[in-house]
Amino acid sequence: MQRTLKQFAIAALFCAGTPLLSYANDISIYPAPFNAINPELAGNALPGMNDIDIWTRIRKGFGIPDLDNALVESQTQWYSSRPDYIQRTTERASRYLFHVVQELEKRGMPTELALLPFIESAFNPEALSTAKAAGMWQFIPSTGRDYNLKQNMFTDERRDVLASTDAALTYLQKLYGMFGDWQLALAAYNWGEGSVQRAVNRNLAAGLPIDFNTLSAQMPNETRNYVPKLQAVKNIIANPGAFNIALPKVDNQPYFVTIGKTRNIDVKVAAQLAELSVDEFRALNPQFNRPVIIGGEDTKILLPESNAEKFKANMSKWTQAFSTWTAHTVSSARERIETIASKFGTTPEVIRSVNQIPPRMVLKAGSTILVPKTEETASLDTDLTPEIADNARLAIAPDVPETRHIYVKAGKRDTLAGIASRYRVSVAQIKEWNGLKRDTLAAGQSLQLHVPNAAATTRVAAHHAAPARRQVASAKGPVRKAAPAPVRKVAGKPLTLASGNGARKQ
Repeated sequence: MQRTLKQFAIAALFCAGTPLLSYANDISIYPAPFNAINPELAGNALPGMNDIDIWTRIRKGFGIPDLDNALVESQTQWYSSRPDYIQRTTERASRYLFHVVQELEKRGMPTELALLPFIESAFNPEALSTAKAAGMWQFIPSTGRDYNLKQNMFTDERRDVLASTDAALTYLQKLYGMFGDWQLALAAYNWGEGSVQRAVNRNLAAGLPIDFNTLSAQMPNETRNYVPKLQAVKNIIANPGAFNIALPKVDNQPYFVTIGKTRNIDVKVAAQLAELSVDEFRALNPQFNRPVIIGGEDTKILLPESNAEKFKANMSKWTQAFSTWTAHTVSSARERIETIASKFGTTPEVIRSVNQIPPRMVLKAGSTILVPKTEETASLDTDLTPEIADNARLAIAPDVPETRHIYVKAGKRDTLAGIASRYRVSVAQIKEWNGLKRDTLAAGQSLQLHVPNAAATTRVAAHHAAPARRQVASAKGPVRKAAPAPVRKVAGKPLTLASGNGARKQ
């Protein structure tokens, strides 16, 4: 009873637009969106009542017409025959579901859309697809930018729980406005709005129906199965007992609160202050690409409510540096990683790891990298700022010699000028390399040349965000009875394979 009153008080503060707590040391803690449940949707109950969990709330808000066909039956069989997979995914989802359902209800959208990340990413906010789609809702870089999801070396908001959910629901609303049908809107989310519109236009011209079942004949295999997969998960959530599935209990209350902060802080330090493991911290804050969080007015950290209070208390007692990293701009191509590491009292391996620089690659001039703070730099105004983060670029090239030695034989009609032009060097260079005093050549004379190494100038990569990794299929179930979705290991962590098609993914 006491906890329920506390939750109601938090809700009242949020609805009044008042911060829950405010701290002089630049920390503000805000409650998660916590509106009272619509009485028609949840039996006249307030959030947090023990007899209502998030699954009940989702079921009450179902609003998309059911789909019933052979593909739905096949997908339902696939998911229901894998209770361990359902258990893992729903446990992972328990961190995010309250927030997603809250946002759906706020917009008047069907609550089964809260299950869409089940299909897209298995609720893994760090999922990456073959087409570089990232996050729980699987946005490609261009569509992410269309929906104001910041992507730079330090932050990728496609993985941000709050920002990506807002962008995904806005996009889904737009698609529903285009087609007036949630099943077609979902198909467009996967296949692309242009592709669905062309299919609709073809059927209209032919006098054929434009419902999902009819149009699916024109869709690629993945999209044809996409809506049936969501329907299959909906069927299981609607009646888990019928499939011998035991859903984990997920309380109908916020899992996290939002920390508004303006100070740079290392990810490890933030996790330590919150008394969380780094993995637990990253599960709520996967958008940070580097080991330091760059503070600013728009920077937000999510923490479980009890851990937020610990974060505040521990921060007031912290006597060490909050951030141990600063920025360094590479001045020239001659500034090698080994030189930089020595200057900042670290190792080349640390510089490569922190900045995600592959082996046998060198930095190009103008690159901005993270380096450890030293006693010298700590006293200077060299702190990382949002402006530095927004403009930072990392340009790398293969670590190969700039030139290579070759030997050529002069023909009867060859001249020094002709050979120099052919190999993009100067006459003076050829004379210097070969100790020549005159400009004439003898037929058959051998010359040593130092020519530009093409590999050193053509293979350059510019990195603006964390590199994407390839994957094949989503954690979605079968496409005509396909095998279970694979999981790959990336940097020691499991990477759930997500869908690779659609407007967000092409």
